[in-house]
Amino acid sequence: MNRRDLIKGSLLVGATLAVPTRLPAQARNGLPRDAKLAAIAKQAQAKAGSMLWRNDIVGIADYGLHSSQPRFHFVNLEAGTVNSHLVSHGDGSDPEHDGWLNWFSNVNGSHCSSKGTYATYGWYTGRYGTSIRLEGLEATNSNALDRAIVMHRAKYAERTHLEKWGRLGRSNGCFAMGDADFKLALLQLGGGRVIHADSLGLQEDGTIVVPPTINAPIDLKILQPENPTGIEQINPGVY
Repeated sequence: MNRRDLIKGSLLVGATLAVPTRLPAQARNGLPRDAKLAAIAKQAQAKAGSMLWRNDIVGIADYGLHSSQPRFHFVNLEAGTVNSHLVSHGDGSDPEHDGWLNWFSNVNGSHCSSKGTYATYGWYTGRYGTSIRLEGLEATNSNALDRAIVMHRAKYAERTHLEKWGRLGRSNGCFAMGDADFKLALLQLGGGRVIHADSLGLQEDGTIVVPPTINAPIDLKILQPENPTGIEQINPGVY
């Protein structure tokens, strides 16, 4: 059994605890932004095909917003609600560390966040404790498994860090959240759901934020060590 098949097996374990799903409902009684998020969530689910085991909640990371803003949205298609939380982006996507994501990349060792839809697998224990494995479903994030791009908790994604520095810390490309927010992710996004990352810039009133424009370098700097150790290869957020 290869590594990919072994990881996919974790999805089957989590699925045994799943309750029957219901047809998704339209977003209702929400902010002007929420209907747009619901439409994006359904498009992301369609990309998952048979890998989608639970169609109730979709996670959307809107990296078009500054890291000081709650930009990871839990879009509940059954309840028609959206709850938003803080999330970090990769340091390779924000070399100036000003809180804005400048570009995406799927390159191994780039430490960048990757654009696109991901399928969530089961939990496992890594460098940051319990984490959620992800598989990229598009050409823009197809290296997610090999890069160990996952969801995990991190102190630099806590609100206390934001209050001190005015921005969150940066991951090595992973979706890093504060402890309380990540516990919600474990319960609501693990095992057969999808998350989607993009630079949308959607504000609550439905208007669009225009982030600073910076062109990605022709050759991204590779931040991963040339000869990563075993720990660097298998733990979340290391590269």
